[in-house]
Amino acid sequence: MKQRIDGIMPPYDPESERALRRWMPPGVTQEPLMLFKVLQRHPDLASRMRTLGAGLLVQGLLSDADRELVIARVAARCGCAYEWGVHMAAYAEAADLSPDQVPLTVTGTPADPAWAPRQRALLEAVDQLHDTTRLGDEAWTALRDHLGEQEALEFLVLAGWYRTIAYVLNGLEIEHEPWAKAFPNA
Repeated sequence: MKQRIDGIMPPYDPESERALRRWMPPGVTQEPLMLFKVLQRHPDLASRMRTLGAGLLVQGLLSDADRELVIARVAARCGCAYEWGVHMAAYAEAADLSPDQVPLTVTGTPADPAWAPRQRALLEAVDQLHDTTRLGDEAWTALRDHLGEQEALEFLVLAGWYRTIAYVLNGLEIEHEPWAKAFPNA
């Protein structure tokens, strides 16, 4: 499949260079992600998206472990190999996911014995939201057993945000980053 909208390519104009660098973590010298280069085709939209995305990724209340488990599961349930592979390559260690747990974010269930109760609650909530766009009382109670009110609200925004990202990536058939982790067969 051919990517439906090409990303901007170097040499970048100064404004695009600054915008792309704002997407990347400080000190990273590798080329910006193709997702960011595609979004830069619409600089105003990219700027608005970066504000929310960076806020969730860098300034959120959820722990790295919670955040990355949620992102991995949302990407997996959406069949978004790009986002799953990027996050698992870059953040699986920060998420304290064992080598056995990483593929289970795609192939496992919340009931899998590899998950602690907190992880099960997060995975069950992601799965219910994905399947029904709602959380049942039992899933909400389990989630709230582990997350405060603000964290629970952030969880909902995070899950929805990464579903949006999956729509963009899958809808545009954006090419995978060569260094990303390979998506397990579900």
